Amino acid sequence: MVGVLVDTCGWVSLVDAGLNLDSALGDVVGEASLLLIGSVRDELGVLDGERRGLLLDLLDRRAESVAAAEVNHTDDTLVSLAVENSWPVLTVDRRLKERLIDAGGSYIEVTSGPALRLVSP
Repeated sequence: MVGVLVDTCGWVSLVDAGLNLDSALGDVVGEASLLLIGSVRDELGVLDGERRGLLLDLLDRRAESVAAAEVNHTDDTLVSLAVENSWPVLTVDRRLKERLIDAGGSYIEVTSGPALRLVSP
């Protein structure tokens, strides 16, 4: 089973694309375990207050909370965990994707298909 770190914009994009979580992730990484850090969950909670339909109940049921020494910014934590544990990050954030590749990490992005695509260095 592959661990997949969830970024805020990645989850929102997945939901907006209407993709089936298990099927879409299964197509790119096989059986996956969603991993969620506290700051991402907090960001999603704020967004859900502004915009309904983010399926946070599904995410809360399916994701495993990952304790992390969160540093200056959520992206710093995601990059650190991704590289340290060889976990791809579900994201569509261009700057985060660049940082992940520069650090030797990988990411999963939502494409216009809509589908998911794994990008590795």
